[in-house]
Amino acid sequence: MKKSLLLALAIAPWALFAADDGPHEFVSKIERFDPAFDQLVAPGAKIEKLAEGFRWSEGPTWFEGGVVFSDVLANTAYRWAEGMTRAEVFLRPSGLMQTTPGFRETGSNGLTRDAQGRLLLAQHGERRIARFENGTFTPIADRFEGKRFNSPNDLAVRKSGDIYFTDPPYGLDKINASPLKEQPHNGVYRVTPDGKVTLLSATLTFPNGIAFSPDEKLLYVAVSDGRAPRIVAYDVKADGTLAGERTFFDAVPHRGPGLKGSCDGLKVDRAGNLWATGPGGVLVISPAGKLLGRINTGEPTGNCCWGDDGSTLYITANYFLVRVKTLTKGAGW
Repeated sequence: MKKSLLLALAIAPWALFAADDGPHEFVSKIERFDPAFDQLVAPGAKIEKLAEGFRWSEGPTWFEGGVVFSDVLANTAYRWAEGMTRAEVFLRPSGLMQTTPGFRETGSNGLTRDAQGRLLLAQHGERRIARFENGTFTPIADRFEGKRFNSPNDLAVRKSGDIYFTDPPYGLDKINASPLKEQPHNGVYRVTPDGKVTLLSATLTFPNGIAFSPDEKLLYVAVSDGRAPRIVAYDVKADGTLAGERTFFDAVPHRGPGLKGSCDGLKVDRAGNLWATGPGGVLVISPAGKLLGRINTGEPTGNCCWGDDGSTLYITANYFLVRVKTLTKGAGW
């Protein structure tokens, strides 16, 4: 196997699949591994394709009555709402404001809302966390100890207003070997409402998706290292820092022929179940770490979010935006 292919398998969940904007067949199914899954997704539920034609769809969030999501490679954020026949451009550019060499993924990635309902973005190209409001981007955090971030990937907001985010180097050409890389680690960070940035973890090879348990006592971080894809859990201490890093879910045993993708974005429902992208699509994992079922999109899958009344799961799956109705609701709904 060529060295370049080995590198892609090790570090880029989408690298072998997202290539063009042409027509692609969408083949999906819902797989049930435990009876408890029937309490979360009805036996007759279907995966519905909503929009297509993207290069690598990512980071969806429910915003102002629709779902907004990133096309990281196209430097564009799109919006889809009920009744639309196709997604419309919401932000272009979404992550890199002007042509700058040295980037392989220029757009926004993870999106979410703050306590005031404003849109927050992890911007690969600008290497920052930013807020978008009234047509303007406001930087929230772009440096730690005077050095630029790599390319912030995903983010989660606590009730306190603190933003926790991951910072792998996926936005940069040559990844860890990029001459633009200033941080010696690929970190997990927190930025407080007053702008103070704290490094919470520097031990993960490729931290990616991030989410809190419903009581905010646990923080989950997906690790998209192709050699050791997994989800780790941390205890959130009273001061907001992290302790007790451990593997919550090992995705290696769940890889197999035809199961595209790796650990990437994730969300949590109100009962504490994780809806985490991984081999084959979205893996539904109990709070005890047991795999209950899989929403198999047939594609490498970037992320998901809750929408509508909180019971619809919207999923960004490579070229596609899809959804499935569930019997639960997202944490916080």
